Amino acid sequence: MQAVKEKRWYLVQCKPRQDLRALANLQQQHYECLLPMRQVERISHGILQLRSEPLFPGYLFIELDTLQDNWMPIRSTRGVSQIVRFDNTPLPVPHSVMEGVRSHTAAVARLFQAGDRVRISGSGSLEVEAIFEARDGAERVILLLNLLQRESRVSVPVIQVQPIAHDS
Repeated sequence: MQAVKEKRWYLVQCKPRQDLRALANLQQQHYECLLPMRQVERISHGILQLRSEPLFPGYLFIELDTLQDNWMPIRSTRGVSQIVRFDNTPLPVPHSVMEGVRSHTAAVARLFQAGDRVRISGSGSLEVEAIFEARDGAERVILLLNLLQRESRVSVPVIQVQPIAHDS
């Protein structure tokens, strides 16, 4: 009787900030891997930019057959720290989780959403709270500012705006 070939997905922990290196090196060794990405808005050099970042920083998924695949080269692959284990045994990721990960089509993670409370920081020590309303190009944002019991719209360089943490 022949052994049943069973491929399952496992979780690989990558070395710090080496997710893409680990992915490339594992794929060069002909392993089937998945590194889910998401689009995130970040401020870089005073400009709002979209960047692609791993959905699960520091981890990627690898599909392996317990009987057919050689697991030994994985640990010594550049960018890889280890296969995630429980009780010293690699634990397969449930099929339902992998279906969710594979069908992941998330919206862009915006740095600011309409209605978010933000803080405007000037060159001095003065900091003012405002409400984010909209983007005004890549370098400026439009904020609602409450001055003298009256709401005013102001356009501010994005580099001077920081989100205020939401109270939980």
